[in-house]
Amino acid sequence: MPDEIETLIEESIEIDAPPEKVWALVSDPSRMSAWSPAVLKTFVRGRPLGVGTVMININRVGPRVWPTTSTIVRFSEPAEWAQRMRENRTVWSFTLEPSATGTTLTQRRETPNGVLPAATTLMKIFFGGLGSFQGQLRTGMQQTLRAIKAAAES
Repeated sequence: MPDEIETLIEESIEIDAPPEKVWALVSDPSRMSAWSPAVLKTFVRGRPLGVGTVMININRVGPRVWPTTSTIVRFSEPAEWAQRMRENRTVWSFTLEPSATGTTLTQRRETPNGVLPAATTLMKIFFGGLGSFQGQLRTGMQQTLRAIKAAAES
């Protein structure tokens, strides 16, 4: 689907640690810059974390740097939290499920209400097209999950 927005992009990883330990890591968005190759810094407005909490991210891919703002729209400790991005309406989430070896951690990017046309245009202009951009998202998710796994298993 190189010229269409994928409605769901997700990646999962098995982590040899209990869900509570993984939750302690992923439920602190201010630590995302330690794991995600695209996040330079996250500012969390409101504690404790929960539905309605607002976050501001400073993102970077190559030489491009830009801010985003999101609001937590789902929060169920210790199983899931999700944030809706103001700039493009996408919903990013982490879901944790107990597994035989510890925890299955899944990161998702959903577009339940589509993506704003301006955001689609920016993806085409600045990120080499929709297919390239979505491939970068998938690669970034894989890197993020591997980094969280390493932190949880150490």
